Amino acid sequence: MKALCLYAGPQARQHLEQHGLQASDVRTIPAAAGGPKGLILGPLDRFIFGTWLAETSHEVHLVGGSIGAWRMATACLNQPAAAFEQLEDQYIHQHYALQPGQTRPPAALVSERFGQSLQAFYGRRVNEVLTHPRYRLHMVTSRGRHLLGREHGLRTPLGYLGAFLSNSVQRRAMGAWLERVVFSTPGAQLPFDASDYRTRQVHLSEANFMPALQASCSIPFVLKAVHHIPGAPPGAYWDGGITDYHLHLNYAAAPDTPAGAGKGLVLYPHFQQSVVPGWLDKALKWRHKATHYLDTMVLLAPNPDWVKTLPNGKLPDRKDFTHYGNDLASCVKAWRTAVQASRQLADEFEAWLQRPDMSQVQPL
Repeated sequence: MKALCLYAGPQARQHLEQHGLQASDVRTIPAAAGGPKGLILGPLDRFIFGTWLAETSHEVHLVGGSIGAWRMATACLNQPAAAFEQLEDQYIHQHYALQPGQTRPPAALVSERFGQSLQAFYGRRVNEVLTHPRYRLHMVTSRGRHLLGREHGLRTPLGYLGAFLSNSVQRRAMGAWLERVVFSTPGAQLPFDASDYRTRQVHLSEANFMPALQASCSIPFVLKAVHHIPGAPPGAYWDGGITDYHLHLNYAAAPDTPAGAGKGLVLYPHFQQSVVPGWLDKALKWRHKATHYLDTMVLLAPNPDWVKTLPNGKLPDRKDFTHYGNDLASCVKAWRTAVQASRQLADEFEAWLQRPDMSQVQPL
């Protein structure tokens, strides 16, 4: 059974028909929020960053939220293939022992442990990320406004209720409650047009890298919000997936400048075909369709039928934390099995690059 499905927007498809896909064509790589689902993309990450893109010399913009931000920051490290293996191993073995009667660990504990994990993972290597000669990192976070300006036991749930109701009417209206704040490599221009939603850009530094990355991964009520990020506007910062779950951004209108990503292709290793704009849009199926924003995108995703052959008949996901509880060994086994099987995704992509077959490319 084929594991990999390829999808392309209309401009990207035209390019593939005429030229195939070369590493030098890729100017932007997004990486979605999605927790453990991101594990399935590890072998693709190792091939793309460890082998394929490593042979080029052009500038590439890496855009990530939540685990996607962690993945893209990892791509900026020296010897990225080895770094991705370390990320995979650390993520698979994370464990927060539940006490009797608990369904999930306290948010404060998860935040503390996660912060320690990031510190251990990057250590003194932050400068490698910030000074990468070719990769420009953009980590997406969600900054609370008004009621959500500071985490609070009562104000925060009320604020998210307001965000939910506003978003159900119009996505842009949610900007009254939460704004997109992108932490970028110093001097890097955003590789998408940001007029779709309230947006700020902040330059990354040694001082704010770690809190910005933790904020991008801080799921509300599962982890604590991050406050007082150096160089950033004051307020509470949460998971970037809230505003930009699958990074459905206007890449097609990216600035066509030496510092931008215009005229290049967007290569998107993803865990499904649909690119859902925000986390609160998951139930709003009409917002799951591709728009002209994605016209220059080539999307790689696992075949849904192949996914059914994985442990539990699905991708690893956050429900596994509850399903396995304190049975870490069983969770590790299931996730390891899924990751090992996903090597087929990378093998099939490499084979397609060598002999492009447009009959395998479906409309996005």
